Amino acid sequence: MGHYARMSEHSPVTAPPLPPRGDLRRRVLAGEPSIGAWVNLGSLVSAELVARAGFDWLVLDLEHGMGSEADVHAQLLAVQATPTCALVRPASSERLRIGRALDLGADGLVVPRLETPEEVHEALRWMRYPPAGIRGVALTTRGGGYFGIGHAELNATVNERVLGVFQVESPEAVASAEELAAIDGVDVLFVGPADLSHAMGMPGRFTEPAFTDALDTVVGACRAHGKAAGILLADASLVPPYRDRGFTFLGVGSDSGWVVAGATAQVKAGRAALS
Repeated sequence: MGHYARMSEHSPVTAPPLPPRGDLRRRVLAGEPSIGAWVNLGSLVSAELVARAGFDWLVLDLEHGMGSEADVHAQLLAVQATPTCALVRPASSERLRIGRALDLGADGLVVPRLETPEEVHEALRWMRYPPAGIRGVALTTRGGGYFGIGHAELNATVNERVLGVFQVESPEAVASAEELAAIDGVDVLFVGPADLSHAMGMPGRFTEPAFTDALDTVVGACRAHGKAAGILLADASLVPPYRDRGFTFLGVGSDSGWVVAGATAQVKAGRAALS
């Protein structure tokens, strides 16, 4: 144990730092709009291809995606070889789910299914090193810099660059939006329109007045506290009306959706050509 302690504090060889990720958290909190997408095929090739397209951020989806935590390291490497930031949506907000994603080097987290300030505060504690939180300290990890970041720098470097995106997927979360947006570390309140519309008893009816009122509640809370409002859209054609509504953190589809849409279009075109 003594040898290990000496090695971790005075190791003469340290890995080079990760390439710059575009300072996403600062940009988001400054009110800059950004465009991202979901990567849910679980494929590192798909993750790399989508990242190379030039998105500001991608979400590696462990909640509904096909990949597992075992696949995330390779996908993070693929995305972070480009200027695109790599966020991870863990399957849930337990300590080990959050800590594992961050230790692997995620630029931020998209945390699902939280509704109350108490739940969000708990998740944030797992996301931050002391004194801001109680994230487990391990300088050996990729997220800890592979010995490239010292103990004294963890709080000022890693804590400050991790983006915290918290999903709004229920009427209860909408009702708590003002309190949630006021919490330091909640950088984005991100509406999951499918889940929210189902929870409100209007599945897929995104233009219902009650649903759009809920969107406005989230946007208003974010504006009041200097945070960003986010939402996942079917495609980029929907960006203008939602940008006008006040959303600045905009997802415009997913790799699986593009595969389905592209394949379907080609089959349709091919059959039409044959006939």
